[in-house]
This record gives sequence, structure tokens and C-alpha cells, in this order.
Amino acid sequence: FTVKTQRPHTVARRFTGRSLMSNIKDVARRAGVSPSTVSRALSDKNCVSKETRERILQAAQELNYIPNVIAKSLKMGRTNTIALIVPNIRNHIFPEIASGVEDEARKHGITVILCNTDENVEIEKEYIRKLRTHWVDGVIVSTMRPNSDHIRKLRDEKFPIVLTSRYYDDDGFDLVAIDNYGAAKRAVDFLIKRGHKRIVIALGMRDLNIYKDRFRGYRDALAENGITYDDKLVIYDTGEKNDLYFRIQALYSRGVEFDAVFATNDPKAIIVMRALRDAGLRIPEDVSVLGFDNIEISSMLEPPLTTVSQPFYEMGALAVKKLISQIEAKESGEKYYPTTNLMDTELIIRKSTK
Repeated sequence: FTVKTQRPHTVARRFTGRSLMSNIKDVARRAGVSPSTVSRALSDKNCVSKETRERILQAAQELNYIPNVIAKSLKMGRTNTIALIVPNIRNHIFPEIASGVEDEARKHGITVILCNTDENVEIEKEYIRKLRTHWVDGVIVSTMRPNSDHIRKLRDEKFPIVLTSRYYDDDGFDLVAIDNYGAAKRAVDFLIKRGHKRIVIALGMRDLNIYKDRFRGYRDALAENGITYDDKLVIYDTGEKNDLYFRIQALYSRGVEFDAVFATNDPKAIIVMRALRDAGLRIPEDVSVLGFDNIEISSMLEPPLTTVSQPFYEMGALAVKKLISQIEAKESGEKYYPTTNLMDTELIIRKSTK
């Protein structure tokens, strides 16, 4: 008897009726059209009739055809994929920003890759290295810090990049953020106008510009209202478990007088409220508490939290629009001029303040 050796794909045809990996020519033969017509139909070009497109789509489905996205991207010089880099997805503000980014990107047929750094600069550097080699069209960055030279390098290389939420006084970046200084100053001024003069401020990481700006707003509000600044009323939250809780209680137990607390984000305000209650103090009868961010849970607390509201969703959506403008300018060779957008904040007055 005679044994015939067959190539693997020929054997596969006996069982499946088609090759293991169909290509655009296979679809064209099945639909009775040219490969270029298949390409136009699958790209939703209007020059292909509805009847022909339906026949092509049917053929592609029957052959389980998957377009070669990488090859198409190389040809177009664009992947329609962007990345969003956030410092901590557990932080309540970043899911809101991410939601705005994804919804706006989806309108433009763009896919978003979410990268969570957990406040680790080395993880951030690795993400950026991989994103550059995987052909993303641009990045939205919410992790900017003083030592973020790897992000500045992206800017210098003309790689499309938009900063949002966190920022520094760097030229050449597209930026979507808020006026942290002005928002904090107005918040503290509100407390002073409600009769408070001994106002504690609970701050976050010392190297983050947003907290430096909010601290400046606090100090200037005191000065403009003739209130002496007191170092004892400044608390830095180290981020260690229960650190802020014990610092607030220690302040009270040492006999330091205060009648209000300005927490520079809502999670800090929630910790402050618990610490005050556990110390036997009433909110707002004994101490007013004012937060910053207006995360969803802030309205559900008891009492509901007075806070500064940031437009996180809108910030994310605008960041995408700015990034698309950069990408399109790069493709066309047009000169692009980065801009700064400081979005409006709003003081939401609830029952945690007198």
C-alpha cells in the first residue's frame, strides 16, 4: 500500500471545510468579489453596496475571518488605542475619570487600556515602556509627580500625552485639571464666614502639587481674614493604616483647640468624622468637617458631607478630545499648541458644617 504525506492544513480542510486561519483572499473568493472590495466593506466604506457588504460579512462569518489589526495599524500609522494611567484605581476619583475617558473614546471608535500603578514609579515606567512598543496612539496620565522625568521625555519626543488631575508647572503639556488653590481658598473662606477660626487641615502626600496648592489656599484664606496661622493645626496623612484617625484623636487628647477640619479629599474627611465621633464630639455642633472631591458616598454619610465637587467625568472626556487633537495634528504634520483647561468646581453645602 502507498502512504501519502499531507500537510497539516490540508488535513484540517477535511474536517472543517476551511483552513485553520482564513485570510482576506479566502473571504473574497467566497463572496465573489476582489480583496480590495472586502477591505472597503469591512472598513465601513460607503462605496460598497449594502447587498455586497452583507454578502461579504456573511462570508467572513462563515470562514471565521479575523482582520489583521496589527497589519492595518502599520499601514494607517494608527491603532485607535490609547492608554489611561492612574495611580490607584481604588481611589474613588479615578473610576469617574476613567468612565469619562472610556465613554468619549468609544464615540470615536477608540479602545482604552487602563494602567494602574499603585503609586509605584517603577511600575509606571514599565507601563510606559510597554505602551510605546505596543503601538498605542497616545496616553492620558493622572500620576504626575516631581520626579516624573519619564513622562516629560514622552512630551519632548512629541508623543501625544495629556495630563489630568495631577500636574506640575511644566510647559508643553496639555492639561485638564482644576484650580486647586482657588477651590481650597474658597472652601476655607466658607468655614471662616460660618464663624470658624481654629481650622485643622488634613493633607495628603507632601510631594503632590495638588496638596501643596490646597495648602496655599488654606493659608491665604486665613491671612486674608486676619486669622493667625498655627502649625499645630496642620496634619499630614502618611497613608499608613489608621494614621490620620490617630492623629486627629491625638490632637484632641492633647487639648489643641479646633472648631473645624478641612480635609483635602473626601476619604480623609470620612476618617476625620469617625475619629471625632469616637472621641465623643458631635458634627457639626462641636466640629464642622469639610471635604474635597464630592465622591458618591459623601452624600450618604451621617451627617452628609459638605465638600468641593470636581467634574471628574467631564475631565476624562475632555482629556480624550485633547488627545485626539494631538494625534490628528501629528498625523497631518500640523503644528500643535498645548493648552491648559482648569475646570470649575462647586462647593456642595450639606449638614457636616454649621
